[in-house]
Amino acid sequence: MPNNGQRRSSGRGTSRTATRHDDDAPIIPILARKVREVEAKAQRGKVGPTNRTKFQVIAFLVREERARVKNDDTLSAAARAELLKRLDGVATILAKTAARDTSLISLLEVDQATSPVAQRMRRDWLIESGKELSPDELIITIEKAPAEEVVPAELAEKQVVPQSVKSRLLASPFRQPDFAHVPPRETPRRRLDGWELMGPLYKAFEMGSGGGAATMELPDAPKIDRLAPKGLEIMKHQARFVESVRDGHRTFLLADEPGLGKTAQSVLAASVADAYPLLAVVPNVVKMNWAREVERWTPQRHATVIHGDGRDIDAFADVIVVNYAVLDRHLSWLGQLGFRGMVVDEAHFIKNLHSQRSQHVLSLAQRIRANSPGGDPLMMALTGTPLINDVEDFNAIWQFLGWIKDGKPTAALMEKLDETGLTPADAGFYREARQAVIDMGIVRRRKVDVAKDLPAKRIADLPVELDDEAGRSIRAAERELGERLLGRYRRLLEARQLPPRTIDEDAMRLVAQAELDESTTQGGGENVFSMVRRIGQAKAGLAADYTAQLARSVGKVVFFAKHIDVMDAAEEAFAQQGIGTVSVRGEQAAPARQAAIDAFNTDDSVAIAVCSLTAAGVGVNLQAASNVVLAELSWTAAEQTQAIDRVHRIGQEEPVTAWRIIAAHTIDSRIAELIDSKQGLAARALDGSDQDLGSQDSVQLNALIHVLREMLEG
Repeated sequence: MPNNGQRRSSGRGTSRTATRHDDDAPIIPILARKVREVEAKAQRGKVGPTNRTKFQVIAFLVREERARVKNDDTLSAAARAELLKRLDGVATILAKTAARDTSLISLLEVDQATSPVAQRMRRDWLIESGKELSPDELIITIEKAPAEEVVPAELAEKQVVPQSVKSRLLASPFRQPDFAHVPPRETPRRRLDGWELMGPLYKAFEMGSGGGAATMELPDAPKIDRLAPKGLEIMKHQARFVESVRDGHRTFLLADEPGLGKTAQSVLAASVADAYPLLAVVPNVVKMNWAREVERWTPQRHATVIHGDGRDIDAFADVIVVNYAVLDRHLSWLGQLGFRGMVVDEAHFIKNLHSQRSQHVLSLAQRIRANSPGGDPLMMALTGTPLINDVEDFNAIWQFLGWIKDGKPTAALMEKLDETGLTPADAGFYREARQAVIDMGIVRRRKVDVAKDLPAKRIADLPVELDDEAGRSIRAAERELGERLLGRYRRLLEARQLPPRTIDEDAMRLVAQAELDESTTQGGGENVFSMVRRIGQAKAGLAADYTAQLARSVGKVVFFAKHIDVMDAAEEAFAQQGIGTVSVRGEQAAPARQAAIDAFNTDDSVAIAVCSLTAAGVGVNLQAASNVVLAELSWTAAEQTQAIDRVHRIGQEEPVTAWRIIAAHTIDSRIAELIDSKQGLAARALDGSDQDLGSQDSVQLNALIHVLREMLEG
């Protein structure tokens, strides 16, 4: 077979130059360049979507090329050995990168590089290498996903249809067709067709905008408030949002900081859009308050709340409120009712696309968009903390709003991106792309900007010494954990033939991740989760004592804890001191929870609200207090912010202070620092700040790295 002088027959062991080897495998230099790009990204932080896809394709092509080289009889033994050595070098960098970001390990599976984006990337690299591809390889075919049923098969038997729903469906068995909103025919898009856009869009928000807040242009507020019912008044920022709905905008991520009245804005928005019937999917803790807010701000409308199987609901109501936990049994009839609007409150609850909760919300939203009378439903996602750990937390919310689908922008967003005249290869693309997404309907206002009269908020740390038996036990457990991490670390260094005192960041992260994975999956034993819980238990009495002192000196106080046993210990301490309390917990029925909240806000004999961080950290109004005690730390900055803003919200007249009880000389102190460092993500992506993002790893992982580092340095 002729080889045009580029190859030598097998058996000639003469060495060649690098150029000659590149002739034998021209894809290898491309893979080497691409893997360095991914490695550099991993060294700066978490690997984003585009580089994750690169990682997949590199691993796929390394396997493919290794198999080709091994079976190529035209190569000499020396040439084959040299090419395999170079491929091993690429594979080694892949392994080191995966050690930095262990979530990449799952991408090394053989069948991973099959997405359309990965297929296009593989095709383009092979073309760049000069390889001739068959027509089948040149054309990337995307199989159309089967239409997703609103009710998964496994939930079919669980479905309930309340009697009042049957009556409503029978009352209007036929709906007059609406031809006013015919969906436009999609036209081919040429300039950005074939570009991978989701990675650059996420990166655009990750980079921030150097001072520009993430808020679409809103119309001015009317000079006269004709929206609020008698005795109430809406603020200027609320009126501007409602005016944008009046002007015809229909999809929103309303991401105002907690406490700026997002519920009232969405209720009034539904009114001006005539988006009835309206479906509100909300956390259980706020569903009673949601119904109350509907009838408060729009007294001419009636709301009904679904409890359990929904036997007592009024299906003819204007607003139907359902919580996430019972949504699964009502999917069938909710998909048929003909909603003209849908609100998802605390929308960060659906950030995990793989959770059943998210899948139920997204499938229902798709059904509502497809079947809404008029064809243009009002879709609103409400959350003051849309980003918890990663910019990709936007994914599910954008999908709910119909801005993206199947991992790429939908027609409306593509049109806005096309209008920029730029591609991801252009330096100015990221700023313009970020603005294009914002113009789809992101509204983010900060208290400092729109509620200047709202009193100040500060967080004060109160270090406490755990000098009893519990404290000694906790410090011993922390040493035990550190020694276990150190042992793993030294075994890893020994396997890598490195000196035992070496401080290797990659190895430290790998050991910490292994410990975290084991703690999460196996439970039991002493780990970072059990240790933090023990610290919370040890602090309970001290936190309760300080809360009681505050209640006696300044009035009402909100006490937040993460674990039930800490809440129990605090309530017992308050009872012994004769202090009136109410409790807000996850297992409470909604009416009982709302009654407790009302009592705290209105009853002078109730001095302290003992609240669960998870159950009362969202959507609850506790502004009768101006002091908050955080007896236990959360694992996320967002959860802490949400808790404090139950008190620091519109209507608050006094400065708000949150007192964090920190166990000195324990891992608790480090966790507090890590939580504070996590505030940078939302500030950069949404508020236009240039604040450094810091590490994008979880607080738990960074806490374990801290423990190991202390052992190494100690």
